[in-house]
Amino acid sequence: MTDGGMALLVGLGNPGEKYRDTRHNLGWMAVERLAKEFSLSASGRRFEGRFGEGRCHGVRLLWLLPETYMNLAGTAVGSAARFFKLPPQQVIVFHDDLDLEPGRVRIKQGGGHGGHNGLRSIQQMLGSADFVRVRLGIGRPPAGVEPAHYVLSPFSHAEQSALTPVLDRLPQALLFILKGDLPGAMNSFYNVPAASVARSSIATP
Repeated sequence: MTDGGMALLVGLGNPGEKYRDTRHNLGWMAVERLAKEFSLSASGRRFEGRFGEGRCHGVRLLWLLPETYMNLAGTAVGSAARFFKLPPQQVIVFHDDLDLEPGRVRIKQGGGHGGHNGLRSIQQMLGSADFVRVRLGIGRPPAGVEPAHYVLSPFSHAEQSALTPVLDRLPQALLFILKGDLPGAMNSFYNVPAASVARSSIATP
């Protein structure tokens, strides 16, 4: 997927301290972890977000955390992709996913947005759905809790325990993604267990 030796890593989330450790910011957490792991520099604020770059196994890696709020994330991603003349196939988006339990990961190229406002915005601004998505599970809210409240709430202790091995294996998975080996990337998470989370114990607003 890295024709031209370049890829853009996008972490979806919302800006501001009150959102920093919430479920909807799991994409941010993932890209921050990758930037640290591969010693990617931080270049300040560009493309309406936090931006940096570096190199990994001969690939120029750009990273971007849009600060436009989730439903306008595509504005930042589209600006960066146009500036660097990147096709959608060289954009890798890390995002939270309600349909997967904490600890579960799915990686694919293309597809729908599944109601995720960040993905919807990116598809609109890129004019294509053919980017790579790294879906990071956060699970469904307990009965009686609105999804909007749930995703903007902090992770419970059990969820955090399930996510730690996922974040630890993201660097290995990224190396497979850069080679275009999505099945290999998925295998990085093969024996990571999903969280056994009691719905009544989930932190909510």
